[in-house]
Amino acid sequence: MSRPLSSVVLLTLFSLLLPRSADGQTRPSWPGFDTNFKMNPPLRSARDREAILEGLVDGTIEILCSDHAPHCDYEKEVEFDYAPFGITGLETELALSLMQLVHTKRISLADMIAKFTVNPARLLNLPKGTLSVGADADVTIFDPNEEWIFRAEDSASKSRNSPFSGWKLKGKAVATIVGGKNVFSEESAAVVA
Repeated sequence: MSRPLSSVVLLTLFSLLLPRSADGQTRPSWPGFDTNFKMNPPLRSARDREAILEGLVDGTIEILCSDHAPHCDYEKEVEFDYAPFGITGLETELALSLMQLVHTKRISLADMIAKFTVNPARLLNLPKGTLSVGADADVTIFDPNEEWIFRAEDSASKSRNSPFSGWKLKGKAVATIVGGKNVFSEESAAVVA
């Protein structure tokens, strides 16, 4: 790490990653007034997104996070100004991070994992983010190269407010262990808790 965690900048992942497709191309424009794109912080210009990517590469930004903000359909099916901010993100953040940061060779897989695990734990002074003996067994097992299409209607979330529905993604969580207990397995395609 290049600087103390006191200089950390928290980044809502989707405001950085949403504008790019699976092949790394910038999306031509945002769908006007689609409430699935309404989030806070709001989507930024291509120049701003590139500056954020540079901050991730040079270590200025040390933590990646997602403000997973599910909403009922009726909350998002209103005029744009009246819709709440937020999108779902837990099922897509890993693939989006891999695609925009690791598969593009901007940062290493180890650096990306640290930005999701070790660095936040250190900032919050939590005994987490490590596979050390005696630490909580909180682990996500994933295939960094699995290609799949995210479909909001097939999501494990009860909410469907995602701008990524229909996107081809690369990288997928296949199992999750929390506190040493299996809570998700792709084989069963369900939460097992």
